[in-house]
Amino acid sequence: MSADPSDEFAQWYAGSYARIHRAVTLSVGDAGLAEEATAEAFARALLNWRTVRAADRPDAWVYRVALNEVRSRFRRHRLEQRWISRQQSHPQPPPPEPETVLWQAVAQLAPRARTAIALRYIADLPESEVAAAMGITRGTAAATLHKARARLTELLAPSGLDERTMS
Repeated sequence: MSADPSDEFAQWYAGSYARIHRAVTLSVGDAGLAEEATAEAFARALLNWRTVRAADRPDAWVYRVALNEVRSRFRRHRLEQRWISRQQSHPQPPPPEPETVLWQAVAQLAPRARTAIALRYIADLPESEVAAAMGITRGTAAATLHKARARLTELLAPSGLDERTMS
């Protein structure tokens, strides 16, 4: 193989992809799922190329990652199906649509503030979960929500609504 790691990977990929894809397809019995899992495995191999190329059998590493990806997707699918069946057996009414004026005011917020407001008041998540979902600290989530509510108060003041109706 050549000295340039990206050339090395490209050569290995070109020589290995078809064989690995065929094996994964045969293993899982679904060409589309095998395509996605194989692509994901090769993407991870590229990200970890230094480690993968040092392995005795880089192809085996990719097979393992692809098959683990398939297993993960099957698990997620089973969980989704269980959740769907529980939701169908206990239907919940949809949340009420926000008032048009409020919706228009929220649309005027910065994207991060809009997301925080949606997660807090539409998805009904506590601040800690808003922070986790947005990948920010709880303090940042609290500050973002505070600023967003203040801005909404300004935007909604002429309509007679205020921050107390938001909490």
